[in-house]
Amino acid sequence: MSQTQKVLEFNEKKITLIGTAHISEESVKEVSEAIRAQEPDCVAIELDQKRCESIRNPESWRQLDIIKVLKNHEGFLLLANLVMASFQKRMGKNVGVKPGDEMIAAMKTADELGIPTVMVDRPVQVTFRRAWAKNSAWGKCKLLSALLASGFSTEEVDKEQIESLKDTSEMDSMMKELSDYMPTVKQVLIDERDQFLASKIWEASGTNVIAVLGAGHLAGVAAYLEKIAAGSASTDTHEIESLPPKKLGAKIAMWLIPALIVGIIAAGFYIGGKDAGSKMALSWILWNGALAAAGAIIAAAHPLTILVSFVGAPLTSLCPFIGVGIVAGIVQAVVCKPKVQDLENLSSDAGSVKGFYRNKLLRVLLVFILSSIGSSFGTFIAGADIAVSFAETLSSLIGK
Repeated sequence: MSQTQKVLEFNEKKITLIGTAHISEESVKEVSEAIRAQEPDCVAIELDQKRCESIRNPESWRQLDIIKVLKNHEGFLLLANLVMASFQKRMGKNVGVKPGDEMIAAMKTADELGIPTVMVDRPVQVTFRRAWAKNSAWGKCKLLSALLASGFSTEEVDKEQIESLKDTSEMDSMMKELSDYMPTVKQVLIDERDQFLASKIWEASGTNVIAVLGAGHLAGVAAYLEKIAAGSASTDTHEIESLPPKKLGAKIAMWLIPALIVGIIAAGFYIGGKDAGSKMALSWILWNGALAAAGAIIAAAHPLTILVSFVGAPLTSLCPFIGVGIVAGIVQAVVCKPKVQDLENLSSDAGSVKGFYRNKLLRVLLVFILSSIGSSFGTFIAGADIAVSFAETLSSLIGK
């Protein structure tokens, strides 16, 4: 038995876990050979249904609607997916394997033998949203920086390094490093998915099941399956399939901060007169608009997009339901509509800064991200400036 496999037997149920590296030629062979040798009742695969359909239908990229993505508040999720896919594709280049080839091999082999397959991973959108929602502001910055650093890394990885990713000691070291650097992310990306994968594998039909999953999940999934079998853990995944509810403080802040800004400006007009109120209102408009527009300019956006960013930011910053990045991104997508070639080159272009500027669809995401960041800075700076101006107005009135 390979060190990348774990065989678990629970009364009449047998589960074989095969830990893989997602860009390993050896993993592709091992998965196919194990399924042919055992001919299990079911093959469980570490994919969600959407990613499975994408793999089975390589032309699915043609259906990507960037405007719909932005309207559904999935711009960051798409960006994260593209950067990670580009990173894996670049790593696999040196070993002649595409990311997820072992999953494709599992599905093809199972299809050939007439064995049913089941997708047992949590939808990637849920995973990313939970990772983002459960993180602090500092944690979000670390997550973004780690994502971009990996996406634009030029480090070369050889075949031996790829295969070492399946080694238990190597994987334990990586998991500890991730846990120390970003404990919340590790909890969502690894621990919660270990629970989810184990629960769905346990529920797979048949008494003999082979599960194909990343080596990083091997130990965690095995441990959780043991708990399920012992009755000390449940297969109910409802709690980790939804976004964590917003804390009461966050809900209040969504409305309180905009209301406070509007209230201070209104009070400025009432207490300090037209000059004081206009100064505060102008500060809000200029800081928000100028920095959002600056973000759009850095993204090399269309002039109309830059104008919309400037005009829209002061308004959207006061609305909890929509950000200027969504508005600016949609305008950019309309005036500079991505072409088929842009869609075809998505994963390769996402691996370089130059690619983001060359690819029209990636440029839309760049506009979305940078105009949003600009507006966020503008909100903090303008808010502080307005507070100072209001304090000065009050001080002058008291002095009189």
